[in-house]
Amino acid sequence: MVSLKCEPALAVRLRAAHPGITGAWHLDKKHWNGVRLDGDLPAEMVRDLVEDSYDLVVASLPVADRRAIGWSDEATGPDLARTSGATAEDTGR
Repeated sequence: MVSLKCEPALAVRLRAAHPGITGAWHLDKKHWNGVRLDGDLPAEMVRDLVEDSYDLVVASLPVADRRAIGWSDEATGPDLARTSGATAEDTGR
């Protein structure tokens, strides 16, 4: 199990659609999902969830820290919720 940050509305939809995704243990369940890595979820979906989680976490860092790791603010935006097998309905598109 890995805890991954997610946009709140998408987090709820993903939990409803996938039994392998639940509210993360000991974290704010509004923003964090627990994702089982037992092979039930497609690898590409898990990879997308990890990438989106990273973008959300890094976007919340101070600008100096984001620059120090070479992260571009262009990484956020409407495609941030491209995730993970999420449908157009899941992402609000």
